[in-house]
Amino acid sequence: MLVNSRYISVKVNEPQLRDRNEALFILLDISNFLSTPHDLQEILDGALSKVLEFFHLDAGRIYLMDDAGESLSLAAFKGLDTQGLERVKINEGFTGRAARTRSFIAQRTSELEDPERTRLLVGKGFKVVICVPLIAMRNVVGVMNLAAGSMIELDQAKIDLLISVGNLIAVAANNAKLYADLKQSLKELKTQKEAIEFFAHSISHDLKSPAVGIHGLTARLARDYHDRLDDKGRLYCRQILRASEQIAGLVDKINAYIVAKEAPLDYVSIDVGEVLQMLRSEIADELARRRIRWVEPAEMPEIVADKISLVRILRNLIGNALKHGGEGLSEIKVEYQDGEKHHILRVSDDGVALSREDAEKLFQLFYRHERSQGVEGAGLGLAIVKELAERHGGRVWIDLEAKKGMTFCVSLAKSLS
Repeated sequence: MLVNSRYISVKVNEPQLRDRNEALFILLDISNFLSTPHDLQEILDGALSKVLEFFHLDAGRIYLMDDAGESLSLAAFKGLDTQGLERVKINEGFTGRAARTRSFIAQRTSELEDPERTRLLVGKGFKVVICVPLIAMRNVVGVMNLAAGSMIELDQAKIDLLISVGNLIAVAANNAKLYADLKQSLKELKTQKEAIEFFAHSISHDLKSPAVGIHGLTARLARDYHDRLDDKGRLYCRQILRASEQIAGLVDKINAYIVAKEAPLDYVSIDVGEVLQMLRSEIADELARRRIRWVEPAEMPEIVADKISLVRILRNLIGNALKHGGEGLSEIKVEYQDGEKHHILRVSDDGVALSREDAEKLFQLFYRHERSQGVEGAGLGLAIVKELAERHGGRVWIDLEAKKGMTFCVSLAKSLS
């Protein structure tokens, strides 16, 4: 009667829906229950209770398939002693048959093949047993057994409804197991992360202290016993001093990387031009000595970011150009682009360029390109930039279309506050 209507408005009313179409009401009610966050046991217990209520049944059990697909284990039950029924093999009884053949099965208890099972169920007053395979993604997840103390009518519509309910339960059970597995994996990852962080902090502390001690003792040895050491001895002292300095520097870089990942960020309004002025003053002597031009826009915007992080990002990128630009480096340029959702900073130089394959590895931890041989560093600077950019809702990448040298791009979300 609604076919020719130009406008239809029907208020959602669950009691009225039940009066009009009980099957749809049952599906809606069970779907609503299964969609709320529950663990697996809550899902199975609650769903079984609703099935018994809606279909006027007296007892039920839900079995779940094991990973090998060879047996079914009892996972939930209502209204029946389950002693001796905790596990069912796939090749036995009507429960196994329902799973094995993926079939809905209903039978009078007096006609069951197993005399012992017949005696048990008849003695409990049950006259009908029903097996509903629980199928999700075309896989049998388990079986729902139902029992009634009186004869019940089963037409095709009711059978279809029970099968549909079984499928809903199967999907929810699958999702609950996946969620439980995910929670366990996250818990294990958190434990591993905490262990790694503790290890990193401990190693950093335990490495730096002896390195500083070795450096101090060696410096004292070289100073106090300089006249007693031959050329080889003095050379050894210089090498020990250099090695201990490298260890201490590496520890500082590791700590800096840990801080980049973990330290809380304080988002404030920052004048990027002031940051660049400060960084330029830090390297002014080197720029003059190597005759490197510094290019930046006449005006730079204010952006919201963590100031310490922004300074470290730009300092690392500018330092990377100075370290790896090579003898032909003559210009370092900093630019700003106003993206739709991100601020974009570009740091480019006209020094040594890299191939696409090498460029993709630069942000890996401890990666050192062959052109870095003889250049101070631990392969952590760009990894720190990557961490800080991602914590600012952005990313860092290399503009491989640049005509010469290297161009690093960093985006920072505009939505930070």
